[in-house]
Amino acid sequence: MSSVVLVIVVVLVPAVMFAVPWWMLVAAPTGRSGTRFRVGTVACVLGYLCLPVALFLGHGPPQFDPAAIVGDVLLGVLWVVFVWSVIGSVVRGALRVVRVERIRASRGVALAVVAVSVVLTGYGVYEARRVPQVRTVDVAIPGLADGLDGLRVVVLTDTHFAAIDRAEWSRRVVDVVNAQQPDIVGLAGDLVDGSVANRADQVAPLARVEAPLGRFYITGNHEYLDDAQGWIDYMASIGWQPLHNAHRTVERDGDRLVVAGIDDPTADVPGHGPDLRAALAGTDPELPTVLLAHQPKQVADSSAVGVELQISGHTHGGQIWPFHYLVRLDQPVVAGLSRHANNTQLYTSRGTGYWGPPMRVFAPSEITVLVLHPQR
Repeated sequence: MSSVVLVIVVVLVPAVMFAVPWWMLVAAPTGRSGTRFRVGTVACVLGYLCLPVALFLGHGPPQFDPAAIVGDVLLGVLWVVFVWSVIGSVVRGALRVVRVERIRASRGVALAVVAVSVVLTGYGVYEARRVPQVRTVDVAIPGLADGLDGLRVVVLTDTHFAAIDRAEWSRRVVDVVNAQQPDIVGLAGDLVDGSVANRADQVAPLARVEAPLGRFYITGNHEYLDDAQGWIDYMASIGWQPLHNAHRTVERDGDRLVVAGIDDPTADVPGHGPDLRAALAGTDPELPTVLLAHQPKQVADSSAVGVELQISGHTHGGQIWPFHYLVRLDQPVVAGLSRHANNTQLYTSRGTGYWGPPMRVFAPSEITVLVLHPQR
């Protein structure tokens, strides 16, 4: 990262994100005077100084979990308050146009912004922490044999086990997955944030997942922030099959399907990195392929070789509205089933967990059941 980009990310972006709420909630309603103005200003300055320090201590080399929790919560709340402060500034401007007195308009809008932010923060925490709802999607696959009609592929992705202990949540997710009676379970990356030593207790319940045709795992970008190979080895040790640029052919009632997986494009470990050609080497070209690839934009390569279905995560559906607009600048799809070149289909999950801020606003998590059918 260049020094200019670093300054923008660490200094300027947080400054703007604090400055807008400061103006809307502190300066404008108080007329920039009085005790509330001074206390509010000090709080904003302290928050601005605390945020990068907490995120560095929590997600940087120190890996100090309490700091990560503080930084993540502060970041999530700040994003909600910033977004609704921006919306509030538009409303305040409209009130001024219709000649509502300035202080009265500022105070009314500030109260509304605070109320909406509190409600959405509470809702967002609940939405992120609950066990995801099951989303069932029928997918027609060209070349799928009749013996595989109704094959159930359960998709987990972006669990992001991290500083907040979610071992009990993990056990409940496994119960829901098993209740879907999956034939195959795929975990499409971003399993954790942290090392095997620190996060294994949260991941361990995944050993109970039941899928007669296979449990498959690929790396996401976050594994490469810590110990990707360690997590590949750990998942193998609890009975999952890591697809490190590899494939397996599964069979039911004499009919077969290729399940393949590739590494994340951010891989910076020797011997890692997406290699679709290696993943598909030796496959029967007459068989349809289901590919696990963490990022939706990898569909450009998948469609080029005619993969029938790619399963991805990474986007979180935006996680906290309206962040999905920024996600869309980097990825071709934010969520759901989409069609691409050469009849390739892509299913993008909104994710099973959450990253960073323990919040989801208008982007609910999901446990996905893809029910495969032959294309008639």
